[in-house]
Amino acid sequence: MRPAGDLFIVSSPSGAGKTTLIRRILADPAFTGSIHFSVSHTTRGPRPGEVHGREYYFVSPEEFESLASRDGFLEHAAYDGHRYGTSRGEVEPRLAAGIDVLLDIDVQGARQVRSRMPDVVKVFVFPPSRQVLESRLEARGHNSPDSIVRRLEAAAREMGEFGEYDYAIINDVLDAAVDELRSIVVARRSSRRRRQERLEAILRTFTV
Repeated sequence: MRPAGDLFIVSSPSGAGKTTLIRRILADPAFTGSIHFSVSHTTRGPRPGEVHGREYYFVSPEEFESLASRDGFLEHAAYDGHRYGTSRGEVEPRLAAGIDVLLDIDVQGARQVRSRMPDVVKVFVFPPSRQVLESRLEARGHNSPDSIVRRLEAAAREMGEFGEYDYAIINDVLDAAVDELRSIVVARRSSRRRRQERLEAILRTFTV
């Protein structure tokens, strides 16, 4: 029987680069077919270029509430007037099939998931400094000065929760940060839990 996969939560302040890191991991041929990015549900409408089932599952408030009332989410929260959530159906069957799952969620959501799944692996991505994060937010070109100030204030609060996480990546040099996230996934795949059955089978070959 294939061992269950691991659930990885990747959190960071806006602009720290977690989305880029996740995309690089998903594009790595070494992980093809063995790792999945969990697509969240949301009640907001799709933006230009967004596709249902790729960026988000776009659902009505009624559909979202129905799923929540049936304990269908590992975590959910309201943000900027809309609701967002990670469905159990998106995650649990894949873990059971031995596939690792990546979640891109915030500190609050990560806390909810760990309360349900204590073995979740939590990774926090830091920017190298406040100045670098501010420059990255400005370079996006669609954040107003007031928005940047709010995001920097939120970043300070979020990063202050790093003690709840298992690993911390400082996204200074992108390739190095990708290597660190890749190493975390590979290390978990080498855990005793993941290899228990095979290790016991090897030991049986030594039984005289």
